[in-house]
Amino acid sequence: MTMGRARVSTHELIAGRYRLLEVVHRETNHVSWSGEDVHTGRPCLVAQTALPEGEGAGETARRTAGRVVRTGATLQARCPGRVAEVVDAVVEDGFLWTVTEWPGGVPLGELLERHGTLNYARAARVGLELLEVLEAAHGQGVTHGELSPGQVWVREEGSVVVTGFGLAGAALVPRLTAPSYASPEQARDERFGPAADLWTLGALLYAMAEGRPPFRDRGRPEATLRGVDRLPLRTPVRAGPLAQTVRGLLRKDHRERLTHPVVRAALTRVLTEDPDAAVRAVPRPRLRGACAAAREAGRPGTRRATAAVTVLTVVAVTAAVLAVTHGLPGTDGDAATGARGRPSAPATPPSGEAAPPAGAAPSPPPSVSPSRPGDPLPAGFRRYDAPEGFSVALPEGWRRLDTSRVPDGAYRVVFGADGDPRTLAVTHSERAGEDPVAVWRDDVEPGLRRSDGEYRRIGAVRATTYRGREAADMEWVVRDGGERRRTFGRGFLLGGGRSFSLRWTAPADDWAGTANQKALAAVLATFREGPDGRT
Repeated sequence: MTMGRARVSTHELIAGRYRLLEVVHRETNHVSWSGEDVHTGRPCLVAQTALPEGEGAGETARRTAGRVVRTGATLQARCPGRVAEVVDAVVEDGFLWTVTEWPGGVPLGELLERHGTLNYARAARVGLELLEVLEAAHGQGVTHGELSPGQVWVREEGSVVVTGFGLAGAALVPRLTAPSYASPEQARDERFGPAADLWTLGALLYAMAEGRPPFRDRGRPEATLRGVDRLPLRTPVRAGPLAQTVRGLLRKDHRERLTHPVVRAALTRVLTEDPDAAVRAVPRPRLRGACAAAREAGRPGTRRATAAVTVLTVVAVTAAVLAVTHGLPGTDGDAATGARGRPSAPATPPSGEAAPPAGAAPSPPPSVSPSRPGDPLPAGFRRYDAPEGFSVALPEGWRRLDTSRVPDGAYRVVFGADGDPRTLAVTHSERAGEDPVAVWRDDVEPGLRRSDGEYRRIGAVRATTYRGREAADMEWVVRDGGERRRTFGRGFLLGGGRSFSLRWTAPADDWAGTANQKALAAVLATFREGPDGRT
């Protein structure tokens, strides 16, 4: 990588105050130096960023410097010890020099250079730490936009410190520091938001697991960005339990990427499913004030604070696991799936369905707490234990209307009642695909489009989780004769190639009615994959 226009002597002082000592990390148009404030004697990190030349460049650079200081102050106050405190930002000789407190640890890029890859548990921990910082920033309306292995510092005990907030858009190219980690929308020089940071989180997880970025650096930023935008993702082969999360974050369409809660649940699950990994790599607690506690825990000699953070973390992880395992159906804390080319989600609608009126929006899935076998069911419902090995609450009077099977163990059961236009289809697959969003969009939807029912999807296919498992939701309408029928579908993975999908279909004109929404909520809240009701 080259910095371009000017040579910098380590004998010179930046802004007459900051001495450069040595380069600690280098990326495209961005170099990080260890430094020293000669006025105070304190160590600092000095980041050197190449700026564009030309008319108005100086004013743009000064505005950028001010933005870096303001943004850094806002986020450092929001999450102290997790975002490096910005001490100064000045423009000299065509460069923006950002001075922060010394973050401790090493840049993630250097860590990868030393070790090649990180084990999945350590990568998940770094990902959780980084996700918390991003959630805090996004909650303040701030997108980092310049995340890279040089902007993420990892301390010895595993905590993460993020630098570089406020740099986005400071150069002529849509990406300053590391084009290999840019999102597709940034590669196209389009407007971008928090989803771009989630893409880069996925790219960093990919790099930690695979030892290389998902899209290689081609020497020139423009060529690298074209690759990010146009080339397919190289399938991760070493990511293990992180692979599905990585693929869900690295979806080219920003609307289909995993959301913050889904990513948090998935990464937490990676750690909690391996007790040894959880001890080695405890995620940061999701509690008010946790960032401040983490700052104290990161300082030498603060064993009491470290112990307190560990206790809070155990509580937070336990709460997260319970929330995910028994989470509200239809919220972002739920999971996804289907089988590529297989019947994890049926390839034909359970009954005819029809196109929504122009501008129809997807209905939010019902937010009803899932019940357990001993819990009282909603009035008018009874629990049905299927011989296939699942159970679900059905409206009184409902029965099996149809059952179909294939030799590989997959089956589909349709429930309903005489005189009731609604139906529920439960489909099970033994050979599920790995990306539930892709299953609905690429495998199921083409079959729906080929049907005679004037098919139209409502909104986007939405990645989610369901009882701590990867899932995806899709809604659509078709016309059956003269009647428009609407379907909500949820597919979710069980692991080992197994999956279920649930499809609830009702007349479109009655979709928003209380009775229909209550029934859909009851199905989502009570479905269990075992006849005894245990997940």
